[in-house]
Amino acid sequence: MDAYHALAESYDRLTSDVDYEKIVAFYHRILERERVQPRTAADLACGTGSVALILAEKGYQVIGVDMSEEMLTVACQRAEELSQPPMFVRQRLQNLQLPRAVDMAVCALDGLDYILDPADCQKAIQRVYKALNPGGIFIFDVNTPEKLRAMDGQVFLDEDDDVYCVWRGEFDEQANVCSYGMDLFQRSGSVWNRSFEEHQEYAYSQEQLTEYLRQAGFMHIRVYADGKLEAPGAGEQRIYFSARKGIRK
Repeated sequence: MDAYHALAESYDRLTSDVDYEKIVAFYHRILERERVQPRTAADLACGTGSVALILAEKGYQVIGVDMSEEMLTVACQRAEELSQPPMFVRQRLQNLQLPRAVDMAVCALDGLDYILDPADCQKAIQRVYKALNPGGIFIFDVNTPEKLRAMDGQVFLDEDDDVYCVWRGEFDEQANVCSYGMDLFQRSGSVWNRSFEEHQEYAYSQEQLTEYLRQAGFMHIRVYADGKLEAPGAGEQRIYFSARKGIRK
């Protein structure tokens, strides 16, 4: 089964510990450092729309992009009560073509890692560059190769009263891919329904992504530790990138 198919309806409950407000606050710290004041934004690999909704509530005009119809359905439902809800579109990032250019693109929670072909990842970054207005900024994070390799052989458990999820990690050194099979049990009345999903992430290095950004035309490429305006240290689990599109002369 495709990733985020059965998981969509339970995703927000299983990730209730993710502090999306903190993620967006870090984006704003980067924006202040770069002296950028965007009005429009694209939330790439937006999932159920948590980041997109926060940005919309802060006054941005937002476009949310994801490849999962199920996740976007949840995102649309969550956005119904907003006075200025995001527009949601279903696209793969390597085929990204927004209805209008934006001042800022963000991609939270290792969305780019899900692109398993490096050539497609490079194409996605090129597409993001084209989707930005001159002077626009791209901010995203990835899991580090160290983190993904460490997941090999690990078993993880997430649960609440209505969902029980067990996932097992396996890292393929030759493919440079971390796979984790997810057994998902969801309560429906007195019945528990079982489903299985496989998620895979490519272990992109900092150097690899920096080169992709440079080749796409980005400038002022910076790499940060998780939630800190400083360079990543040894053993970092997640790193952030910011990069700017030049202004036409």
